[in-house]
Amino acid sequence: MTTFRTLDDLDVAGKRVLVRADLNVPMKDGIVTDTSRIDRQAPTISELAKKGARVIVCSHFDRPKGKVVPSMSLAPVAKPLADKVGRPVAFAADCVGPLAEAAVAKLKDGDILLLENTRFHAEEEKNDSEFAKQLAKLADIYVNDAFSSAHRAHASTEAVAHLLPNAAGRSMEAELTHLQKALNDPERPLMAVVGGAKVSSKIALLENLVKRVETLVIGGAMANTFLAAEGKTVGKSLYEPDHMETARKVIALSVEHGTALLLPVDAVVAKEFRANAPHHTVTVDKVGADEMILDVGPATVEEFGRFLHNTRTVVWNGPLGAFETTPFDKGTVAAARLVAERTKADQLLSVAGGGDTVSALNKAGVADDFSYVSTAGGAFLEWLEGVELPGVEALMVK
Repeated sequence: MTTFRTLDDLDVAGKRVLVRADLNVPMKDGIVTDTSRIDRQAPTISELAKKGARVIVCSHFDRPKGKVVPSMSLAPVAKPLADKVGRPVAFAADCVGPLAEAAVAKLKDGDILLLENTRFHAEEEKNDSEFAKQLAKLADIYVNDAFSSAHRAHASTEAVAHLLPNAAGRSMEAELTHLQKALNDPERPLMAVVGGAKVSSKIALLENLVKRVETLVIGGAMANTFLAAEGKTVGKSLYEPDHMETARKVIALSVEHGTALLLPVDAVVAKEFRANAPHHTVTVDKVGADEMILDVGPATVEEFGRFLHNTRTVVWNGPLGAFETTPFDKGTVAAARLVAERTKADQLLSVAGGGDTVSALNKAGVADDFSYVSTAGGAFLEWLEGVELPGVEALMVK
């Protein structure tokens, strides 16, 4: 298994440590409305400060496109961050240059400084080497704790890692440890659950996973494209006729690699998509021309459970139905609870990720029962696709 340095490998007392965090938090009228990402970053920042480091935190926020946009300042994040780490957090009105350097010079051991939005500089997203040198000038050590930004080759996530001794923060460490266990070196049999709306957004994901897992479960509206590709009528269901050939390729690959491909065998259908719309369950070859598939049925969940019984590792991305709308959440909730039960019984390693996935697991009340739930959307997907992530590669011990 590829290795990386962690905080345990660092002597940080009295050192200036630049921490790349993900503080791209939801905000309204200058007030942070959800501190989930801050919660994940706080342990690393707090640990470094307690060990006597002079902690310098940098992050992007929103998309200012290389210009100073006051409404996209990180200044409002300083107070919530201070609340989470239990220490004052100073703020610098720039992330490089005289303002940043002066703020860093004032730091004492155990102090914490938050720098202004890195994306106020166009050089950040260009992965500019000179800009990276300006960031590196502020510190003695670099720690990346922002797995959610690791798929981007930006100056603060990639270039600066090559200029300073580096390590993964605790959140990054947890992500990499679980993802490596789940996909790079899994206990088998391995199952992947892939749901969501579109095949087109997950072509690379499906083509990578079908070659690497024992069981590939496909749900959500993307399953409709597979059903249509098999010649079944999907009525008014959301599907992608332009990607039926892609579906056939994945089906062929499953045969070639001996992968069990689980598609819905029954479905919950309705004539309109709204909460509590009249609905019923049919086998997937009995969908009416005026009906739409909005969830998997109980027979599909039962089949999922049979395959899950012999599975030792599960990676999950995407819901199995229109889970946001009652009653079309039942299939996703039931399947998620089956995974949670086996995980709690220590019979399964379960790793899930992606925005809709996290929401679905929270709705099922089982997010805390999975082995690990990643909050990284794009980076999690690209990892599952088998793509090398620049921010991760820069941390690896070669």
